[in-house]
Order: sequence, then C-alpha cells, then structure tokens
Amino acid sequence: MFAAAILLAATLMLPASSLAQTAAAPLTLETKIPLGRVSGRIDHLAIDLKRRRLLVAELGNNSIGVVDLAAGRARPPIAGFREPQGVGYIGLTDSVYVANGGDGSVRVLSGGDLTPVGRIDLGEDADNVRVDQAHRQVLIGYGSAIAFVDPSTRTRTGDIKLDAHPEGFQIDGDRLFVNVPEAHAIVFADLTTGASRSIPTPGAAANFPMAVNRAADRVLVVFRRPPLLMALSGAEGRVVSAAATCGDADDLFVDDKRRRVYVSCGEGAVDVFAIDKTGDHRLARVPTVSGARTSLFVPELDRLFVAVRATAHEPAAIWVFRPTP
Repeated sequence: MFAAAILLAATLMLPASSLAQTAAAPLTLETKIPLGRVSGRIDHLAIDLKRRRLLVAELGNNSIGVVDLAAGRARPPIAGFREPQGVGYIGLTDSVYVANGGDGSVRVLSGGDLTPVGRIDLGEDADNVRVDQAHRQVLIGYGSAIAFVDPSTRTRTGDIKLDAHPEGFQIDGDRLFVNVPEAHAIVFADLTTGASRSIPTPGAAANFPMAVNRAADRVLVVFRRPPLLMALSGAEGRVVSAAATCGDADDLFVDDKRRRVYVSCGEGAVDVFAIDKTGDHRLARVPTVSGARTSLFVPELDRLFVAVRATAHEPAAIWVFRPTP
C-alpha cells in the first residue's frame, strides 16, 4: 500500500512554482525574535502558555532558549545540558522536562524560575517529550523504547519496548502512535493494555514527524525518502492519501480551525496543505531558511513558530508566522 501511495503522490502533485502563482500565502511572517549567540542545530520547541514563554532546545549550543513572547525577546539561554533534543512544559506539576541526547538524561526544571529540581536517567539518546493529560503522565522517547514518567514523583513507571529508536510520536486518548524509522515501521499501541502492532513502510523511509488529525481520525506522517506526507486511518493504519512535500521535514502540525496542515522542512520551507474529504492538498510553499526544520504550532496563540539556526546571512532566531485566511 505504501508503494502505491508514493506513485499516486508523484503523479498528482503540481510543482511548487505552479502553486505559488495560484494561491495566496496562507502564512504571513509577523516578526523575527533573535535568540542571541546560539550556534549549531536547534531541535524541538515547547510552550508555557501560563507565562507566554517559548522554550527552545538549542542542541548545538547545549542550552535551552527562553523566549518571552509578550515582550518579543529572548532571555539569556540556560546552559549546562548535553545535546538537548526534546523539551516539554508539564502543566500538571508546573515543570519543564529537558531530554538530553548526549547523556540520556531528562533534567527537570521548576516552571517558575527554571532552576533544576530533578533528574531522570533513561540511559541512552533521550529525545521527544509528550504530556499524556488523560493518564497524568509524561512520555519520553529514548534508546529503543518510550518511557512512562510520573510527574508527581519524577520517576519512571514503565516502558514500551520498540525495535529501534522512536522519533516523532503522538498520543490520542488511549492510543499511542510512534514513528520508528530505523525499523521501517509505524507502531500503533494501546496505553491501557500495552498491546502494540507494527505497520511496515516499504518504499518509504525516514519517517520522522507525526501529527494526529482527530476530526478525521487520521495519523499524519512525513517521510524524508521520498519527501512525502501520508495520512493513515487511525483504526487500522490503512493509507488514505499521500502527497509530495518539502525535504528534510522534522515537524508537522494540524490547524483544526482552518483545516490545514503545516510541514516545516530543513530545505528551507514550510509546506501548507488543505485538508478535505479526499486527502491533504498543498496550498503553498512558504520560504524560510535552510536548516530551519523544527517548529511549533500553538492553537491558543494562533501562531506557528519556526526555529532558524544561525547562518552566514541569518542570526539564530524564532520566526513567528500568523496564519491568514
């Protein structure tokens, strides 16, 4: 089914230049917030809505950036991490979790003053952080597993074992969906029973970003080889639609209000897709900067934040995009 989806995407998609001439830009660049002297790769972002703070995993700088969105400026970064990859604000305990790929640790900070309050050692390549509100726990990808953490005690309570390292994963009620690119698979798991099944992805590789379109019960996955946005049914994992997208994607979000999908890519673009009954159709390709592949869409603020790493022509910054009708 995956091979057929790839062929369909290649046949149906128009070139980006044609789309740019026929569609108004669905994202407007509102402002750029400099991050200061931050070098190297920037990984994932998180939001503390209570304080209107954007938290930035500055992997190449071994720091966490803190952006005051109300003031429109960055505070001095917090140093002392080891290749921070994932970051998450945990409202249940007013704390921030920072997952470090360099030493496999998760550092826990106080949500207020961002001082250290704990540490959880997972052992290897700690990565994405997700909050499971329904079960009052935090899920963190690491090694070849996903750890369950009780935020009230800051202790690991269990794991879901996988065939390889988990990349993008999403929680939908009792369901967990996981991209496992090195195993060429997508895993569907039940958080209550622990049961899981693996869906192979022949003909498509490097599936990193993932999102859930809850309104249509679809799991959205972007592959890097070839660059492809695919929608799978949430029940059985059947391919529903596929469309070509920008290259080196690392984040993917659903804008329920406008029935859109945003894909941020390291080739220097955000692809915007419209959701309809037949699938996801690209509206436009919005230029960014080469290497700017991580982003965060915050529905409560109605903004898409794109992390831009420092280049010879652009300083490290957060580009703030406002969705337009």
